[in-house]
Amino acid sequence: MRKIIHIDMDAFYASVELRDRPDLIGLPVVISSHHPRAVIAAASYPAREFGLRSAMPMSQAKKRCPQVIVIEPNFEKYRAVSAQIHHIFKQYTHLIEPLSLDEAYLDVTENLKNIPSATEVAQCIRSDIFKTTGLTSSAGVAPNKFLAKIASDWHKPNGICVIKPSQVQNFIQQLPLKKIPGVGRVTYEKLKNMQLETLGDLQKIEEAFLIQNFGKYGQQLYLYAQGIDNRAVEGHRERQQISKETTFDDDFTLEQCLPYWSKLIDQVWESLEKKQLFARGVSAKLKLKNFQVLQHSKSFKHPLSNKVELEKVLYILLSEMHIPATDQFRLVGVGLYQLSNEVQPQLSLWD
Repeated sequence: MRKIIHIDMDAFYASVELRDRPDLIGLPVVISSHHPRAVIAAASYPAREFGLRSAMPMSQAKKRCPQVIVIEPNFEKYRAVSAQIHHIFKQYTHLIEPLSLDEAYLDVTENLKNIPSATEVAQCIRSDIFKTTGLTSSAGVAPNKFLAKIASDWHKPNGICVIKPSQVQNFIQQLPLKKIPGVGRVTYEKLKNMQLETLGDLQKIEEAFLIQNFGKYGQQLYLYAQGIDNRAVEGHRERQQISKETTFDDDFTLEQCLPYWSKLIDQVWESLEKKQLFARGVSAKLKLKNFQVLQHSKSFKHPLSNKVELEKVLYILLSEMHIPATDQFRLVGVGLYQLSNEVQPQLSLWD
């Protein structure tokens, strides 16, 4: 039986800024650029009372809360604070799986301080984080990653929720399906149309039926309904993707977007070389003026060997998307995936 903790910092970017600007505490503050097409990176809890949230366009946020205070993001500062937090994690366990700058899974089944209670470990970590950074965090403690992540959101902000093995079945009975990782709007509507609202409802459904209706994710839903998640905390999680995006001041057709691809290619390739990684997959992303996202990707037997190959693949992706000449876009992006740090032979992508 594992003891898993999920630590999630409370409104991380906003909290770091408010720590340094205490005069703004209690006011609706968001972290965002002043770009005309900017979106919110983080919102303080007073801002959330106005309905402001991450990924909301600033144009919409200002309509909901004209008095909103906008602070430009400082990711160098956030990374420095995140490093302090991860240093604290390392005092308790080597099994740490970062999900982002502000959240991580920790396996404390056997912890470095020999504390028998995972709840006590979580309380100590939260206390150390506050003493070191002045920031609050929330924690979920459970027998697996799935339940620990849900639990960390249960008593936010600055709270802890513990789900003991003996409490798992009672906890999941009334758990709304919209709380489940991977259940987005479309999946939730489909489940709702089947009169399924909670994990308790899902327990009554056969695994084969869920797989038939939801594919591979149907099997995951079946396991979640039993409170099962056998995924281990991955202490050396490989980076999944390197990507760069640019948002335009105006809406552009595909032809008008062309000059921007070169800069994005330079940026992702520079990042790839800096991290001494190799990539076998390329993805293209375009966001229409109505916010619909178009994406296409390709992977190969051998990694990209230079920027010229990356550029060729990108234009193949764009041509295969058959984008109408009249479509207009607010954002474009390039991504590299299937990353590794192993030295590869210099072969053509198509060999």
